[in-house]
Amino acid sequence: MVMKTSERALDGIIDEMVEVVENSKDEIFNISEESRKEYELLTQELLETKNRVIEHITNGDQLEQKVRFSRRKLSEVSKYFERYSEAEIRQVYENTHAMQTDLAMIQQQEKALREKRDDLERRLLVLDQTIDRAEGLAGKITVILTYLNDDFKQVNELIEDAKEKHQFGLKIIEAQEEERRKISREIHDGPAQMLANILLRSEIVDRTFRQGDLDHVRKEISSMRKMIRTSLYEVRRIIYDLRPMALDDLGLVPTLKKYIANVADYTGLKIEFIAIGNERRFNQKYEVAFFRLVQESVQNSIKHAEATHIMVKLEIKRNNLVMIVKDNGRGFDPNIKTDNSFGLIGMRERVDMLDGTFKINSIINEGTAIFISVPNKE
Repeated sequence: MVMKTSERALDGIIDEMVEVVENSKDEIFNISEESRKEYELLTQELLETKNRVIEHITNGDQLEQKVRFSRRKLSEVSKYFERYSEAEIRQVYENTHAMQTDLAMIQQQEKALREKRDDLERRLLVLDQTIDRAEGLAGKITVILTYLNDDFKQVNELIEDAKEKHQFGLKIIEAQEEERRKISREIHDGPAQMLANILLRSEIVDRTFRQGDLDHVRKEISSMRKMIRTSLYEVRRIIYDLRPMALDDLGLVPTLKKYIANVADYTGLKIEFIAIGNERRFNQKYEVAFFRLVQESVQNSIKHAEATHIMVKLEIKRNNLVMIVKDNGRGFDPNIKTDNSFGLIGMRERVDMLDGTFKINSIINEGTAIFISVPNKE
């Protein structure tokens, strides 16, 4: 009886904790959304301010040329005043003074706009940091919620050691949350943004059609079609990133052929795929690992190296699998760690899990080559 009472009291404590944590998560989400909205508004305002700065600079330069010309005219009038009437002299003086006044006003306005621009950039930087912190806190809170819920209790029943259960459960949840956060950001930055732009373009088309400008309407519709195709590709890419179904059905080589053909078709880049050796099915861990390695390598060549020609070679030997990915991109120094190094670190860790070797040769402005060899222990 005492045991059941204690269990009910513990359940009540857990329920209260879950409610508090859920409320905190909602508050953080609201902070993140409000910050994101303000970020978008400030971004638009920053763009408008930059355009106004450029406009003031242009107007100021033009007016400054006029002022210099007027000053030369004024100098001439002052030197040879007997050649000009009193009205002409007064006109030159007044014009020069007016233009100098206008120039001073434009320069003052330009200075104010520059200060506003710098302030907007600082505010955007702070907002971006706030959004990142809010998203990080939301992810940690979700980990806690999952840990408190019944699903984690079921995992606990399968593991005997308390410390081992705790570490194992948190690692699983953290991995899931990191993947969900990545997918969420990809959808937000990709299809969601494009769909918002398509909606805005549709309103422009409607307004332009009402005005009778059919040529502009056709151009906008053509642009919308391109954006829709891009959105469709991004959605398919995200689905494909989660798990390419062809990998289970057809195997590694056909899936790589299809993936590379799709990327080449979409980007318009020259991407070659060469498979050497007897094509066959491998253990699932090899197929998934090599597909992800090729995927990461090709995307790095496109996004970071800005390559125009990529070659992917898969050699199937009796005792090991060898992959080489070369590009003609801008290259980099492998010894210098940058924000883009995490993808390479993940590739290296994936190869290490398969007891393989991972090597990068890269020369700035001459391209990059990645060499991977993994023993086939089947």
